[in-house]
Amino acid sequence: MLPSNITSTHPAAFLLVGIPGLEHLHIWISIPFCFAYTLALLGNCTLLFIIRADAALHEPMYLFLAMLATIDLVLSSTTLPKMLAIFWLRDREINFFACLVQMFFLHSFSIMESAVLLAMAFDRYVAICKPLHYTTVLTGSLITKIGMATVARAVTLMTPLPFLLRGFHYCRGPVIAHCYCEHMAVVRLACGDTRFNNIYGIAVAMLIVVLDLLFVILSYVFILQAVLHLASQEARYKAFGTCVSHIGALLSTYTPVVISSVMHRVARRAAPHVHILLAIFYLLFPPMVNPIIYGVKTKQIRDHVLSLFQRKNM
Repeated sequence: MLPSNITSTHPAAFLLVGIPGLEHLHIWISIPFCFAYTLALLGNCTLLFIIRADAALHEPMYLFLAMLATIDLVLSSTTLPKMLAIFWLRDREINFFACLVQMFFLHSFSIMESAVLLAMAFDRYVAICKPLHYTTVLTGSLITKIGMATVARAVTLMTPLPFLLRGFHYCRGPVIAHCYCEHMAVVRLACGDTRFNNIYGIAVAMLIVVLDLLFVILSYVFILQAVLHLASQEARYKAFGTCVSHIGALLSTYTPVVISSVMHRVARRAAPHVHILLAIFYLLFPPMVNPIIYGVKTKQIRDHVLSLFQRKNM
């Protein structure tokens, strides 16, 4: 039984269902999830190790990549360990405050990821459109300020949510029909007027995705114009080739968001597990594939990885 707390309007703990309707398949579902999480850990830790160890990679592009790898590690580690505990050990209970912390980290680092992808688009814009000013524009000081602004924006936007949720009375029971503490899944259990939470959550999501994506697209419009003005076709391929990894990271992050958004509108009557699986896909897919994309497409990182394997085989 869940411990009760009569002095508070909120339960002492919540119960996470996992994936509603697929409880009998939890063990089997956990296998690809565990595999993806293991790949995400190995890939992003390897990226961070290589960037830290090689002084030649202490450039803006790779520093932003290190930020992205760190965010991906936190995003996947915020949810997957507890998710696997639900699937393997049936450990469904999560403390109320632990739930709020998980929700805060989950949504904050999602916002940070979007900001870092925007910063990487700016990096490619300066590198291709203003190559002579690259080192003077993207200084260590500016990169630090971008990193601090990324964290400050996410924390500022997400800090109100735990305090708002703490003030609600939860009369619809402690059972969350999800495998992690997602904001709206928790709000659905609350009584009283939750309109502000609903509007605020949607507004923040739309503001972040639309605004960041708009500036990313704008950056690539300028990049494309600059590339098309290059004299030789070889120079065009080389210039645009430096953007391939970033475009891959953008697609891996925003494609699940778009698919999930479309599904929520087109398939509203779809079973709950469909939407939950899409949400998990969004959390797992980018951390898993981003290291692969950058490892394959970025020569410096690829060469470093190959040299590590060659040393082991000697």
